Amino acid sequence: MTWLWVVLAAIVTLAGLFWVGRMPAGARPLAAAAVMLGLAGYALQGSPSLPGKPVAAPAEPEGFGEAITDQRRGMADRFGPAAQWLGMSDGFARTGKTALAAQTLEKGLAKYPDNVDLWVGLGNALVAHGGGAMSPAAALAFDEAAKRDPSHPAPPFFAGLAMAQGGDLKGAEAVWSQLLERSPPDAPWRADLEMRLAQLRRALGPQLPPETATER
Repeated sequence: MTWLWVVLAAIVTLAGLFWVGRMPAGARPLAAAAVMLGLAGYALQGSPSLPGKPVAAPAEPEGFGEAITDQRRGMADRFGPAAQWLGMSDGFARTGKTALAAQTLEKGLAKYPDNVDLWVGLGNALVAHGGGAMSPAAALAFDEAAKRDPSHPAPPFFAGLAMAQGGDLKGAEAVWSQLLERSPPDAPWRADLEMRLAQLRRALGPQLPPETATER
C-alpha cells in the first residue's frame, strides 16, 4: 500500500512539472530521470514496512537561561528607538551570527549613545559572542548601561545572568540579591528573578561563614 502512494506521488509530481509548470520538452527527460532516481533510492534504503518509532525530544539542560533569547521581562522599551536595533540584533544572534549582532547594536549606539536598552543588548550580544562567558567588553557594556540609569533593572539582571552562565555563581547571587531588594512587589520581572535566584542558591549550596573557613 505504501508503494502505491509513493508511485502516485511521483506521477503527480511529474504531471505538475510537465503540464501545470509547462516545463519545456527538452527538460522533461531530465526531470523524469530525477524522479526515477529518487524512487530507486527509496527502494534501496526505505523501509515502509517497519513500525513507527516516535523519539522524544531531548531534555533541555538545566541552567540559568540564555541571555540573548531571554524575554526581557518588561525591562526593555519595545516601541522606543532601541526596539528596531534590538530586533535586528536578536535575529542575527538566533542564526549564530553573534559578531553581526554586536555590530548592529554598536551602530545603534552611535545614534543613541545614552540608550540603556542598547547598552544592555550589546552586553548580551558580547556574552553570546564569547560563548556565554562574561568578557571585559561585555562587563563594560553592562556598566555603561547602569551608569546611564542606576535604577534600571536590566543591567544588573543580565549582568548577573552572564556571571551565572560563566560560572561566577557568587557574583551573580550578590548582583541579583541587590536587584531583588529594590524591585517592587508587582514588578513584571520579580517572579522570574526570584526563581533564578533560588535556583542559583541551590547550586551554591550551604556556605561556610568566613571565620569558620579560616579556622579550617
